[in-house]
Amino acid sequence: MTGERWRNVASGAAVGAGLAVLAAFLGEVRAPAGLLLGLIVAGGVAGAFRRSWVALRVGAGALAVLIAACLVTPVLRGPLASLTLSEPPVRADAIVVLGGGVQCGTRTLDVSSQARLLRGLELWRAGYAPVLTLSEQSGLIGPRDCPKIDALEREMIRALYPSGGPTLVTLRNVTTTRDEAARVRDLARARGWTRMLLVTSPSHSRRAAALFRAQGVPVVSVPAPEPLLDGTLPSPHDRLRALRILTYEGLSRVKAALGGTPER
Repeated sequence: MTGERWRNVASGAAVGAGLAVLAAFLGEVRAPAGLLLGLIVAGGVAGAFRRSWVALRVGAGALAVLIAACLVTPVLRGPLASLTLSEPPVRADAIVVLGGGVQCGTRTLDVSSQARLLRGLELWRAGYAPVLTLSEQSGLIGPRDCPKIDALEREMIRALYPSGGPTLVTLRNVTTTRDEAARVRDLARARGWTRMLLVTSPSHSRRAAALFRAQGVPVVSVPAPEPLLDGTLPSPHDRLRALRILTYEGLSRVKAALGGTPER
């Protein structure tokens, strides 16, 4: 192998590593080691052959232009809005507050989890349903002693309503939205529930409602406000966050289509 080809192999491997890191960052991949190794090898192999090396460079350049366009213009506004399913709240038997994330170090709910819980409590206070379901789920990233989401949510509810509050039901042993849908389905059958209000983040709401309805669970989607970005995407920070959300949701759908367990 000539010196130029070796350089191309090394450059291809570097491009593959860059793509893996980009995918991990944008898609919030939890365990990117396998993906990283695979893309490094694929990039190195592509660099060994002229046509594939040219295709790799052209593809990487086109991807860079596309990402730049997403960061300097609000072009993602429409795709981001398409992820949201927002329906008017109605009287129901229960309010299903989907699990989100926790800050393991500070042992607090992350902002999305707080927004979901507060939206559920708002619906309860308005008299739409007497029951809230919470999910017994550990933080998705962090040490094993990371607190359970439902435990932190119960603490927050007790702090807000020390002498009262909604009836709470915990969904045990859940790691995905599909798990939550299955637990709520079983609860609905056991308790005779005929309608539930489904509370999650806006970008998760359409996919979550579809997963619940696929399990035969009649839900009305009433998402929480989005605390992480301005949906009109006025700034590069908002656009970057929108790109990450869209990448994450896209990868979740691809993983589910390939038979894997969909992400949250």
